[in-house]
Amino acid sequence: MSQLIERVLDVLELLAARPAGMALSDLCRDRKLPKVTAHRVLSTMVERGFVEQDKFSERYRLTLKTTAIGFQFLAETRITDLCQPILDKVAVTTGELARLAIADGDSLTWVAKSQGALSGLKYDPNMGHPVVLHATAVGRAWLATLEEAKALRIVRARGFAVPDHFHRCSVTSEAMLRAELARIRKRGYGLAREEGEAGMAAVGCAVFDPFDPTRAVATVSVAGPIVRITSSRIPDIAAVLKVAAGDLSSMWPMRQFALGTPSPVDEATGSPGTKPQEHQGSGHAQLHRPTTTRRK
Repeated sequence: MSQLIERVLDVLELLAARPAGMALSDLCRDRKLPKVTAHRVLSTMVERGFVEQDKFSERYRLTLKTTAIGFQFLAETRITDLCQPILDKVAVTTGELARLAIADGDSLTWVAKSQGALSGLKYDPNMGHPVVLHATAVGRAWLATLEEAKALRIVRARGFAVPDHFHRCSVTSEAMLRAELARIRKRGYGLAREEGEAGMAAVGCAVFDPFDPTRAVATVSVAGPIVRITSSRIPDIAAVLKVAAGDLSSMWPMRQFALGTPSPVDEATGSPGTKPQEHQGSGHAQLHRPTTTRRK
């Protein structure tokens, strides 16, 4: 049963990256599945409405049911409702695209955005693309909060290659990754210039769980054309992001509040606490954790 579940999930992930669909033979070859097994898995997914088969090409592709489930889950958590005002403020202040990605296991997932560019060049990439950790500002900002051995293990498992739609990657080895993560720990933000897309740049900061300041739970970023995100402007953008990261951190864990999961309680008031515990160690998170700015 566990093997069957793994195969269903493999097919789901494979088809998610191929919106045009795949022939049965190509799917079997890619996932090294016997044709009978692959056909059985696909037939069940078709019956449940997660997959459809084009009657002309006979290629299998995902239906929008998977997307609807994701949107429904995201809506129920209310994460986007809670964080949107902060993203909107970042977008208006910088005049660029602001985005939020949430840490999920060993990966990051884009969940919300706000466009601040009202005219001229606009950067508005597909939110469906996975975050390539070693080749993006937010990915590297998040990796820098982890123990170095864990960060290297995560990237090593995926490899240093980048998707075909990427322009380039400035980090192509473990030595280069170590050096880049050290720079991020020192300055407090990740930076990527013309990596995901030519002519574009991004700045990203980690958002920390206020009840466990060693754990980064998300990232907040700004991205736009390099003609506007210049070297002289990057420190100002980073400062805006650090304030936003602090504001988001003070609201966290938003998902736990939304889902009704118990959170640490302030013993004096009996209500959820908002002040992070002091971190006694000297780990990386202490260097990265943005200062929370309270607005009056």
